[in-house]
Amino acid sequence: MKTTLLVVLFLMTYSVLAQAQTQERRIAPGCGPDEIKFEVTTAKNPNPAGQPEAGKALVYFFDDSPSTGWFPNPKLTTRTGIDGVWVGATQRNSYFYVAVDPGEHHLCASWQTWLPGVNATHKTVAARFTAEAGRTYYFKVGGQLTQSAVDINLDPMDSDEAQLLARKYSLSTFQQKK
Repeated sequence: MKTTLLVVLFLMTYSVLAQAQTQERRIAPGCGPDEIKFEVTTAKNPNPAGQPEAGKALVYFFDDSPSTGWFPNPKLTTRTGIDGVWVGATQRNSYFYVAVDPGEHHLCASWQTWLPGVNATHKTVAARFTAEAGRTYYFKVGGQLTQSAVDINLDPMDSDEAQLLARKYSLSTFQQKK
């Protein structure tokens, strides 16, 4: 009887925890697990332009996070996710691109690091878009200064603006921290 009660109690607890994780994922379906962190480096060489693979779409993410105005300016890292998986990371004035399958996708951008004493009411943002094979899409991740805080934003970009930023910004390379 005691064993049966313990098994039932365990299953109920496990069910509640699984629902909590599922609910968290629904709040921002594009984000990956919060415990995954990235190290970022940027290349100042001429930046290559990506081409969509056959049957895929290409998605660019440009990090236009605000300058802190501090010297030296700290490098804040922004993680970007698609469909619940972190696909890359950037730092201010850098970008990366990734190939995706056609169809609807959930995007997420989240500041991995932030400065103590600087108020940020929203450090994560989510969006949704539909990709078509052979097309290229551009998104700008940045910050918007409000009266009392800096909040992250994620906005689609025009291809002309993206070309200008690609010439000006550095290509981001990243690896998961161990």
